[in-house]
This record gives sequence, C-alpha cells and structure tokens, in this order.
Amino acid sequence: MSKSTSYHEKLIQDLKDPLEAAAYIEVVLEEGDPKMLNKALKNIIEAQGGIEKLSTPIQQCYENLAQKLSEQGEIEFYSLSTLLDALGLHLAVSVKYA
Repeated sequence: MSKSTSYHEKLIQDLKDPLEAAAYIEVVLEEGDPKMLNKALKNIIEAQGGIEKLSTPIQQCYENLAQKLSEQGEIEFYSLSTLLDALGLHLAVSVKYA
C-alpha cells in the first residue's frame, strides 16, 4: 500500500520551484486577503528551508510584515493594488534571476 502525500507536503514541494512560488504569490495577491498573503509567505519560506535559513535582517522583515498582516489585517500595499486595479493595471510577481 502506497503512502499518500498530504496537500501541505505537496504544496511545499511545488513551492521549491521559483516559478510555482511566483504564481502562488500572484494568485494570493489577486485575492487581496492579507491573512492569505501571510500564510503564502510562510509556505514559501518553509519550501526554501525555513526561516532559520534567512539572514537576520530578512527574518526581522518577515516577522514585522507578518505581525502587520495579522494585527492590522491590511497594509498600504493593498491600497496600491486597489488603485492600480481601478486604473486597469495590476501587480505581478516574477522570478529574480541572478
């Protein structure tokens, strides 16, 4: 009997691919839900080896953003997204190539 893979395990495996991670963030940004963005960032960080793999300044940046997303429920970023939407534009996420 084969062991099944959980949805979360499969998601984390898929998010190791930068193109998948970029597409995932784009979909979450379109939804406009700060809590979903927080969870998506957490999943991508997990896929890249966990928060301990990030430099201390980047860990602090993530923790500050996560706190704002959970406490305030919204950040200025979504105001920009709303304005761009009204102008017929949208934000996009792409893979950064070194």
